[in-house]
Amino acid sequence: MLTRYAVILAAGQGTRMKSKLYKVLHPVCGKPMVQHVVDQVLKLNIKEMVTIIGHGAEDVKSQLGEKSSYALQAEQLGTAHAVMQAKEILSGKEGVTVVVCGDTPLIRSETIEALFAHHEQTEAKATVLTAWANDPTGYGRIIRNGEGFVEKIVEHKDASLEERNIHEINTGTYCFDNKHLFEALQNVSNDNVQGEYYLPDVIEILKKQGETVSAYQTADFGETLGVNDRVALAEAERLMKLRINEAHMRNGVTLIDPLNTYIGPDVIIGQDTVIYPGTILAGKTVVGAENKLGPGTEIKDCQIGDLTVIRQSVAHDSVIGSHVNIGPFAHIRPQSDIHDEVKIGNFVEIKKAVFGKASKASHLSYIGDAEVGSDVNIGCGSITVNYDGKNKFLTKIEDGVFIGCNSNLVAPVTIGKGAYVAAGSTITEDVPGEALSIARARQVNKENYVQNLNIKK
Repeated sequence: MLTRYAVILAAGQGTRMKSKLYKVLHPVCGKPMVQHVVDQVLKLNIKEMVTIIGHGAEDVKSQLGEKSSYALQAEQLGTAHAVMQAKEILSGKEGVTVVVCGDTPLIRSETIEALFAHHEQTEAKATVLTAWANDPTGYGRIIRNGEGFVEKIVEHKDASLEERNIHEINTGTYCFDNKHLFEALQNVSNDNVQGEYYLPDVIEILKKQGETVSAYQTADFGETLGVNDRVALAEAERLMKLRINEAHMRNGVTLIDPLNTYIGPDVIIGQDTVIYPGTILAGKTVVGAENKLGPGTEIKDCQIGDLTVIRQSVAHDSVIGSHVNIGPFAHIRPQSDIHDEVKIGNFVEIKKAVFGKASKASHLSYIGDAEVGSDVNIGCGSITVNYDGKNKFLTKIEDGVFIGCNSNLVAPVTIGKGAYVAAGSTITEDVPGEALSIARARQVNKENYVQNLNIKK
Protein backbone atom coordinates (compact mmCIF):
# COMPACT_ATOMS: atom_id res chain seq x y z
CA MET A 1 0.00 0.00 0.00
CA LEU A 2 1.23 3.49 -0.84
CA THR A 3 1.85 5.93 1.99
CA ARG A 4 -1.26 8.01 2.48
CA TYR A 5 -1.61 11.70 3.26
CA ALA A 6 -4.66 13.94 3.58
CA VAL A 7 -5.34 17.64 3.06
CA ILE A 8 -8.54 19.05 4.58
CA LEU A 9 -9.67 22.36 3.07
CA ALA A 10 -11.09 24.43 5.94
CA ALA A 11 -9.99 28.00 5.32
CA GLY A 12 -13.07 29.60 3.74
CA GLN A 13 -15.03 32.18 5.67
CA GLY A 14 -18.45 30.94 4.59
CA THR A 15 -20.11 34.33 4.15
CA ARG A 16 -23.31 32.73 2.83
CA MET A 17 -23.88 31.14 6.24
CA LYS A 18 -24.43 34.68 7.59
CA SER A 19 -23.02 33.66 10.95
CA LYS A 20 -20.38 34.65 13.48
CA LEU A 21 -19.51 30.95 13.72
CA TYR A 22 -16.85 29.81 11.29
CA LYS A 23 -18.49 27.74 8.54
CA VAL A 24 -16.84 24.35 9.04
CA LEU A 25 -17.64 24.52 12.78
CA HIS A 26 -21.39 24.56 12.21
CA PRO A 27 -22.69 21.29 13.66
CA VAL A 28 -24.46 18.50 11.81
CA CYS A 29 -26.20 16.12 14.23
CA GLY A 30 -24.29 17.76 17.06
CA LYS A 31 -20.77 17.50 15.62
CA PRO A 32 -18.92 20.25 13.67
CA MET A 33 -18.75 19.59 9.93
CA VAL A 34 -14.97 19.52 9.81
CA GLN A 35 -14.88 17.05 12.71
CA HIS A 36 -17.12 14.68 10.71
CA VAL A 37 -14.66 14.86 7.81
CA VAL A 38 -11.57 14.38 9.96
CA ASP A 39 -13.07 11.45 11.86
CA GLN A 40 -13.81 9.65 8.59
CA VAL A 41 -10.38 10.38 7.09
CA LEU A 42 -8.57 9.17 10.22
CA LYS A 43 -10.08 5.70 9.76
CA LEU A 44 -7.95 5.23 6.62
CA ASN A 45 -4.39 4.63 7.83
CA ILE A 46 -3.33 8.21 7.05
CA LYS A 47 0.32 8.91 7.88
CA GLU A 48 -0.15 12.66 8.07
CA MET A 49 -3.12 14.98 7.75
CA VAL A 50 -2.84 18.71 7.10
CA THR A 51 -5.81 20.99 7.70
CA ILE A 52 -5.73 24.27 5.79
CA ILE A 53 -7.04 26.99 8.09
CA GLY A 54 -7.82 30.66 7.56
CA HIS A 55 -10.76 32.48 9.11
CA GLY A 56 -11.40 31.17 12.61
CA ALA A 57 -8.07 29.34 12.56
CA GLU A 58 -7.67 29.09 16.32
CA ASP A 59 -11.21 27.80 16.78
CA VAL A 60 -10.63 25.04 14.23
CA LYS A 61 -7.32 24.07 15.85
CA SER A 62 -9.04 23.98 19.23
CA GLN A 63 -11.73 21.67 17.83
CA LEU A 64 -9.42 19.22 16.06
CA GLY A 65 -6.49 19.38 18.46
CA GLU A 66 -3.45 17.25 17.74
CA LYS A 67 -5.25 14.96 15.29
CA SER A 68 -3.96 17.16 12.47
CA SER A 69 -1.09 19.34 11.37
CA TYR A 70 -2.06 22.84 10.22
CA ALA A 71 -1.15 25.25 7.46
CA LEU A 72 -2.44 28.82 7.28
CA GLN A 73 -4.00 30.27 4.15
CA ALA A 74 -3.87 33.94 5.09
CA GLU A 75 -5.64 35.03 1.89
CA GLN A 76 -8.34 32.88 0.30
CA LEU A 77 -7.13 32.75 -3.30
CA GLY A 78 -8.74 29.50 -4.42
CA THR A 79 -8.58 25.78 -3.75
CA ALA A 80 -5.23 25.22 -5.50
CA HIS A 81 -3.73 28.04 -3.46
CA ALA A 82 -5.14 26.42 -0.31
CA VAL A 83 -3.53 23.04 -1.05
CA MET A 84 -0.24 24.80 -1.85
CA GLN A 85 -0.08 25.94 1.80
CA ALA A 86 0.68 22.31 2.73
CA LYS A 87 3.82 22.39 0.59
CA GLU A 88 6.28 22.70 3.46
CA ILE A 89 4.79 19.65 5.16
CA LEU A 90 4.05 17.32 2.23
CA SER A 91 6.01 18.42 -0.84
CA GLY A 92 8.47 15.84 -2.19
CA LYS A 93 7.11 12.91 -0.21
CA GLU A 94 6.34 9.61 -1.92
CA GLY A 95 2.74 8.49 -1.65
CA VAL A 96 -0.84 9.45 -2.40
CA THR A 97 -2.74 12.44 -1.05
CA VAL A 98 -6.50 12.79 -0.69
CA VAL A 99 -7.92 16.31 -0.74
CA VAL A 100 -11.30 16.72 0.98
CA CYS A 101 -13.35 19.83 1.69
CA GLY A 102 -14.11 20.48 5.35
CA ASP A 103 -17.71 21.42 4.53
CA THR A 104 -18.68 17.93 3.22
CA PRO A 105 -19.79 16.31 6.49
CA LEU A 106 -21.55 13.35 4.85
CA ILE A 107 -18.45 11.90 3.19
CA ARG A 108 -17.76 8.34 4.41
CA SER A 109 -14.49 6.55 5.02
CA GLU A 110 -15.68 3.63 2.87
CA THR A 111 -16.02 5.94 -0.12
CA ILE A 112 -12.60 7.50 0.39
CA GLU A 113 -11.10 4.01 0.77
CA ALA A 114 -12.70 3.01 -2.54
CA LEU A 115 -11.28 6.18 -4.11
CA PHE A 116 -7.78 5.26 -2.87
CA ALA A 117 -8.17 1.71 -4.21
CA HIS A 118 -9.36 2.89 -7.63
CA HIS A 119 -6.50 5.39 -7.79
CA GLU A 120 -3.91 2.70 -7.14
CA GLN A 121 -5.58 0.13 -9.40
CA THR A 122 -5.63 2.47 -12.40
CA GLU A 123 -2.08 3.72 -11.67
CA ALA A 124 -3.36 7.27 -12.13
CA LYS A 125 -1.61 10.42 -11.09
CA ALA A 126 -4.95 11.95 -10.14
CA THR A 127 -8.38 10.47 -9.43
CA VAL A 128 -11.56 12.47 -9.12
CA LEU A 129 -14.42 11.43 -6.85
CA THR A 130 -17.57 11.85 -8.94
CA ALA A 131 -21.29 11.36 -8.43
CA TRP A 132 -24.41 11.00 -10.58
CA ALA A 133 -26.66 14.04 -10.13
CA ASN A 134 -30.28 14.05 -11.25
CA ASP A 135 -29.94 17.80 -11.66
CA PRO A 136 -26.28 18.62 -12.41
CA THR A 137 -26.89 22.36 -12.83
CA GLY A 138 -24.02 24.35 -11.40
CA TYR A 139 -21.62 21.42 -11.10
CA GLY A 140 -18.48 20.74 -13.11
CA ARG A 141 -19.08 17.90 -15.60
CA ILE A 142 -16.76 14.91 -15.94
CA ILE A 143 -15.83 14.29 -19.57
CA ARG A 144 -14.44 10.79 -20.05
CA ASN A 145 -12.52 9.45 -23.04
CA GLY A 146 -13.18 6.17 -24.84
CA GLU A 147 -11.20 4.21 -22.25
CA GLY A 148 -13.23 5.61 -19.36
CA PHE A 149 -10.51 7.88 -18.04
CA VAL A 150 -11.04 11.60 -17.42
CA GLU A 151 -10.46 13.73 -20.47
CA LYS A 152 -11.34 17.01 -18.76
CA ILE A 153 -13.60 18.69 -16.22
CA VAL A 154 -15.86 21.37 -17.67
CA GLU A 155 -17.50 23.92 -15.40
CA HIS A 156 -21.23 24.42 -15.96
CA LYS A 157 -20.88 27.96 -17.27
CA ASP A 158 -18.31 26.79 -19.85
CA ALA A 159 -20.12 23.59 -20.92
CA SER A 160 -21.75 23.11 -24.32
CA LEU A 161 -25.36 21.96 -24.57
CA GLU A 162 -24.14 18.40 -25.11
CA GLU A 163 -21.81 18.57 -22.09
CA ARG A 164 -24.58 20.00 -19.92
CA ASN A 165 -26.56 16.82 -20.53
CA ILE A 166 -23.85 14.86 -18.72
CA HIS A 167 -24.96 13.91 -15.21
CA GLU A 168 -21.61 12.78 -13.77
CA ILE A 169 -20.28 15.68 -11.73
CA ASN A 170 -17.11 16.64 -9.88
CA THR A 171 -17.59 16.42 -6.09
CA GLY A 172 -14.44 18.36 -5.18
CA THR A 173 -12.69 15.37 -3.55
CA TYR A 174 -9.51 14.08 -5.21
CA CYS A 175 -6.63 11.63 -4.90
CA PHE A 176 -3.25 12.70 -6.25
CA ASP A 177 0.21 11.27 -6.54
CA ASN A 178 1.73 13.53 -3.90
CA LYS A 179 4.88 14.55 -5.82
CA HIS A 180 2.97 15.23 -9.04
CA LEU A 181 0.39 17.27 -7.11
CA PHE A 182 2.86 19.78 -5.71
CA GLU A 183 4.82 19.97 -8.97
CA ALA A 184 1.61 20.72 -10.91
CA LEU A 185 0.47 23.30 -8.35
CA GLN A 186 3.49 25.41 -9.30
CA ASN A 187 1.98 25.79 -12.79
CA VAL A 188 -1.60 26.66 -11.86
CA SER A 189 -2.57 30.10 -13.12
CA ASN A 190 -5.07 32.60 -11.74
CA ASP A 191 -5.91 33.90 -15.21
CA ASN A 192 -9.66 33.73 -14.75
CA VAL A 193 -12.58 36.01 -13.89
CA GLN A 194 -12.18 35.48 -10.14
CA GLY A 195 -8.40 35.81 -10.17
CA GLU A 196 -8.09 32.61 -8.12
CA TYR A 197 -6.07 29.38 -8.33
CA TYR A 198 -8.38 26.41 -8.86
CA LEU A 199 -7.50 22.82 -7.95
CA PRO A 200 -9.26 21.27 -11.00
CA ASP A 201 -6.64 23.03 -13.13
CA VAL A 202 -4.17 20.44 -11.82
CA ILE A 203 -6.16 17.83 -13.76
CA GLU A 204 -5.66 19.74 -17.01
CA ILE A 205 -1.94 20.18 -16.30
CA LEU A 206 -1.47 16.46 -15.66
CA LYS A 207 -3.41 15.59 -18.84
CA LYS A 208 -1.16 17.85 -20.92
CA GLN A 209 1.82 16.00 -19.44
CA GLY A 210 0.34 12.74 -20.73
CA GLU A 211 -0.49 11.42 -17.28
CA THR A 212 -3.50 9.22 -16.48
CA VAL A 213 -6.43 10.85 -14.68
CA SER A 214 -9.16 8.49 -13.52
CA ALA A 215 -12.53 8.92 -11.83
CA TYR A 216 -14.38 6.91 -9.21
CA GLN A 217 -18.15 7.40 -9.02
CA THR A 218 -19.81 7.08 -5.63
CA ALA A 219 -23.27 5.51 -5.57
CA ASP A 220 -24.57 8.07 -3.05
CA PHE A 221 -24.84 11.61 -4.35
CA GLY A 222 -25.96 12.83 -0.92
CA GLU A 223 -22.63 12.14 0.77
CA THR A 224 -20.88 14.61 -1.52
CA LEU A 225 -23.10 17.51 -0.43
CA GLY A 226 -21.11 20.67 0.24
CA VAL A 227 -22.61 23.01 2.84
CA ASN A 228 -22.45 26.68 1.89
CA ASP A 229 -25.60 28.08 3.50
CA ARG A 230 -28.25 27.28 6.11
CA VAL A 231 -30.46 25.52 3.57
CA ALA A 232 -27.69 23.06 2.70
CA LEU A 233 -26.89 22.72 6.41
CA ALA A 234 -30.46 21.63 7.10
CA GLU A 235 -30.28 19.14 4.22
CA ALA A 236 -27.02 17.71 5.59
CA GLU A 237 -28.67 17.37 9.00
CA ARG A 238 -31.62 15.53 7.46
CA LEU A 239 -29.46 13.12 5.51
CA MET A 240 -27.11 12.46 8.41
CA LYS A 241 -30.02 11.82 10.75
CA LEU A 242 -31.54 9.30 8.34
CA ARG A 243 -28.18 7.53 8.01
CA ILE A 244 -27.62 7.34 11.77
CA ASN A 245 -31.15 6.27 12.63
CA GLU A 246 -31.24 3.59 9.95
CA ALA A 247 -27.97 2.11 11.23
CA HIS A 248 -29.36 1.85 14.78
CA MET A 249 -32.63 0.29 13.62
CA ARG A 250 -30.74 -2.32 11.59
CA ASN A 251 -28.71 -3.06 14.73
CA GLY A 252 -31.82 -3.91 16.73
CA VAL A 253 -32.96 -0.56 18.20
CA THR A 254 -36.62 0.42 17.94
CA LEU A 255 -37.31 4.04 16.98
CA ILE A 256 -41.03 4.68 17.28
CA ASP A 257 -40.78 7.76 15.05
CA PRO A 258 -37.39 8.01 13.28
CA LEU A 259 -38.20 11.41 11.79
CA ASN A 260 -38.52 12.86 15.29
CA THR A 261 -35.62 11.08 16.96
CA TYR A 262 -32.22 12.79 17.10
CA ILE A 263 -29.13 10.65 17.68
CA GLY A 264 -25.55 11.90 17.51
CA PRO A 265 -22.95 10.16 15.34
CA ASP A 266 -20.92 8.85 18.29
CA VAL A 267 -23.84 7.41 20.30
CA ILE A 268 -23.88 3.65 20.97
CA ILE A 269 -27.21 1.89 21.69
CA GLY A 270 -27.82 -1.73 22.70
CA GLN A 271 -30.37 -4.09 21.20
CA ASP A 272 -34.06 -3.95 22.07
CA THR A 273 -33.85 -0.43 23.43
CA VAL A 274 -36.97 1.52 22.48
CA ILE A 275 -36.71 5.25 21.79
CA TYR A 276 -39.85 7.35 21.73
CA PRO A 277 -40.44 10.57 19.71
CA GLY A 278 -38.78 13.84 20.61
CA THR A 279 -35.76 12.15 22.19
CA ILE A 280 -32.22 13.52 21.74
CA LEU A 281 -29.17 11.32 22.36
CA ALA A 282 -25.98 13.36 22.00
CA GLY A 283 -22.24 13.37 22.60
CA LYS A 284 -20.50 10.18 23.73
CA THR A 285 -23.63 8.60 25.16
CA VAL A 286 -23.57 4.81 25.56
CA VAL A 287 -26.92 3.09 26.11
CA GLY A 288 -27.27 -0.56 27.08
CA ALA A 289 -29.96 -3.07 26.09
CA GLU A 290 -33.73 -3.12 26.62
CA ASN A 291 -34.06 0.46 27.82
CA LYS A 292 -37.02 2.75 27.22
CA LEU A 293 -36.06 6.36 26.52
CA GLY A 294 -38.49 9.22 25.99
CA PRO A 295 -40.69 10.70 24.83
CA GLY A 296 -39.29 14.22 25.05
CA THR A 297 -36.00 13.23 26.68
CA GLU A 298 -32.51 14.73 26.27
CA ILE A 299 -29.46 12.61 27.14
CA LYS A 300 -25.90 13.81 26.54
CA ASP A 301 -22.54 12.21 27.40
CA CYS A 302 -24.14 9.59 29.65
CA GLN A 303 -23.59 5.90 30.27
CA ILE A 304 -26.81 3.97 30.81
CA GLY A 305 -27.13 0.32 31.83
CA ASP A 306 -29.89 -2.12 30.85
CA LEU A 307 -33.64 -2.18 31.44
CA THR A 308 -33.75 1.47 32.51
CA VAL A 309 -36.65 3.85 31.83
CA ILE A 310 -36.13 7.60 31.36
CA ARG A 311 -39.23 9.65 30.49
CA GLN A 312 -39.58 13.38 29.70
CA SER A 313 -36.29 14.13 31.42
CA VAL A 314 -32.81 15.59 30.92
CA ALA A 315 -29.54 13.82 31.80
CA HIS A 316 -26.03 15.13 31.10
CA ASP A 317 -22.54 13.76 31.75
CA SER A 318 -23.62 11.11 34.24
CA VAL A 319 -23.60 7.36 34.86
CA ILE A 320 -27.01 5.71 35.18
CA GLY A 321 -27.27 2.05 36.12
CA SER A 322 -29.65 -0.78 35.23
CA HIS A 323 -33.30 -1.14 36.27
CA VAL A 324 -33.40 2.60 37.02
CA ASN A 325 -36.61 4.61 36.65
CA ILE A 326 -36.23 8.35 35.96
CA GLY A 327 -38.96 10.92 35.36
CA PRO A 328 -41.16 12.32 34.21
CA PHE A 329 -39.61 15.79 34.35
CA ALA A 330 -36.42 14.92 36.23
CA HIS A 331 -33.06 16.63 35.69
CA ILE A 332 -29.85 14.64 36.07
CA ARG A 333 -27.02 17.19 36.04
CA PRO A 334 -23.33 16.48 35.38
CA GLN A 335 -21.18 14.15 37.51
CA SER A 336 -24.04 12.18 38.95
CA ASP A 337 -23.66 8.45 39.55
CA ILE A 338 -26.98 6.66 39.83
CA HIS A 339 -26.69 3.00 40.78
CA ASP A 340 -29.00 0.11 39.90
CA GLU A 341 -32.71 0.04 40.85
CA VAL A 342 -32.83 3.72 41.79
CA LYS A 343 -36.00 5.78 41.31
CA ILE A 344 -35.75 9.47 40.49
CA GLY A 345 -39.28 10.80 40.15
CA ASN A 346 -41.28 13.85 39.16
CA PHE A 347 -39.47 17.21 39.28
CA VAL A 348 -36.39 15.85 41.04
CA GLU A 349 -33.01 17.44 40.30
CA ILE A 350 -29.77 15.54 40.91
CA LYS A 351 -26.40 17.28 40.68
CA LYS A 352 -22.93 15.84 41.32
CA ALA A 353 -24.42 13.17 43.55
CA VAL A 354 -24.02 9.43 44.09
CA PHE A 355 -27.26 7.46 44.53
CA GLY A 356 -26.79 3.99 45.99
CA LYS A 357 -28.68 0.88 44.91
CA ALA A 358 -32.48 0.93 45.32
CA SER A 359 -32.62 4.43 46.78
CA LYS A 360 -35.53 6.72 45.96
CA ALA A 361 -36.26 10.40 45.53
CA SER A 362 -39.75 10.26 44.12
CA HIS A 363 -41.04 13.85 44.14
CA LEU A 364 -39.97 17.49 44.08
CA SER A 365 -36.46 17.22 45.55
CA TYR A 366 -33.04 18.74 44.94
CA ILE A 367 -30.06 16.53 45.80
CA GLY A 368 -26.75 18.23 45.04
CA ASP A 369 -23.17 17.52 46.15
CA ALA A 370 -24.30 14.42 48.01
CA GLU A 371 -23.42 10.82 48.70
CA VAL A 372 -26.61 8.81 49.09
CA GLY A 373 -26.27 5.21 50.25
CA SER A 374 -28.40 2.17 49.39
CA ASP A 375 -32.10 1.75 50.25
CA VAL A 376 -32.51 5.41 51.17
CA ASN A 377 -35.92 7.07 50.89
CA ILE A 378 -35.94 10.83 50.38
CA GLY A 379 -39.39 12.27 50.96
CA CYS A 380 -41.25 14.75 48.82
CA GLY A 381 -39.83 18.29 48.84
CA SER A 382 -36.62 17.43 50.69
CA ILE A 383 -33.37 19.06 49.63
CA THR A 384 -29.67 19.21 50.35
CA VAL A 385 -28.66 22.77 51.20
CA ASN A 386 -25.21 22.65 49.67
CA TYR A 387 -24.26 26.30 49.04
CA ASP A 388 -23.50 29.01 51.61
CA GLY A 389 -23.05 31.79 49.06
CA LYS A 390 -19.34 31.14 48.57
CA ASN A 391 -18.65 27.40 48.76
CA LYS A 392 -20.34 24.06 48.07
CA PHE A 393 -20.43 21.41 50.82
CA LEU A 394 -21.09 17.67 50.90
CA THR A 395 -24.10 15.89 52.37
CA LYS A 396 -23.71 12.21 53.31
CA ILE A 397 -26.81 10.04 53.68
CA GLU A 398 -25.85 6.53 54.72
CA ASP A 399 -27.62 3.23 53.93
CA GLY A 400 -31.21 2.70 54.97
CA VAL A 401 -31.95 6.32 55.93
CA PHE A 402 -35.50 7.70 55.79
CA ILE A 403 -35.78 11.43 55.13
CA GLY A 404 -39.25 12.82 55.85
CA CYS A 405 -41.03 15.23 53.52
CA ASN A 406 -39.94 18.87 53.28
CA SER A 407 -36.66 18.37 55.11
CA ASN A 408 -33.60 20.58 54.65
CA LEU A 409 -30.20 18.94 55.09
CA VAL A 410 -27.75 21.81 55.59
CA ALA A 411 -24.30 20.70 54.46
CA PRO A 412 -21.78 19.71 55.58
CA VAL A 413 -23.81 17.08 57.39
CA THR A 414 -23.97 13.28 57.75
CA ILE A 415 -27.10 11.26 58.35
CA GLY A 416 -26.02 7.96 59.93
CA LYS A 417 -27.02 4.49 58.81
CA GLY A 418 -30.66 3.61 59.40
CA ALA A 419 -31.55 7.03 60.85
CA TYR A 420 -34.90 8.79 60.49
CA VAL A 421 -35.40 12.50 59.88
CA ALA A 422 -38.84 13.77 60.80
CA ALA A 423 -40.87 15.62 58.17
CA GLY A 424 -40.31 19.37 58.05
CA SER A 425 -36.94 19.24 59.81
CA THR A 426 -33.96 21.48 59.08
CA ILE A 427 -30.89 19.41 59.91
CA THR A 428 -27.73 21.38 60.69
CA GLU A 429 -25.82 18.78 62.72
CA ASP A 430 -24.89 15.14 62.13
CA VAL A 431 -27.54 12.55 62.94
CA PRO A 432 -26.30 9.32 64.55
CA GLY A 433 -27.19 5.98 63.04
CA GLU A 434 -30.57 4.49 64.07
CA ALA A 435 -31.58 7.86 65.59
CA LEU A 436 -34.72 9.91 64.98
CA SER A 437 -33.96 13.57 64.39
CA ILE A 438 -36.64 16.20 64.83
CA ALA A 439 -35.51 19.74 64.03
CA ARG A 440 -38.61 21.90 64.07
CA ALA A 441 -40.64 23.96 66.56
CA ARG A 442 -43.04 21.98 68.73
CA GLN A 443 -46.64 22.36 67.59
CA VAL A 444 -48.76 24.63 69.76
CA ASN A 445 -52.56 24.79 69.52
CA LYS A 446 -54.24 27.89 70.99
CA GLU A 447 -57.82 27.06 71.87
CA ASN A 448 -60.57 29.54 70.90
CA TYR A 449 -57.99 31.85 69.31
CA VAL A 450 -60.20 32.76 66.36
CA GLN A 451 -63.02 33.99 68.60
CA ASN A 452 -60.68 36.63 70.07
CA LEU A 453 -59.70 38.15 66.71
CA ASN A 454 -62.80 40.41 66.65
CA ILE A 455 -63.18 39.84 62.93
CA LYS A 456 -66.22 41.70 61.60
CA LYS A 457 -68.70 39.36 60.05
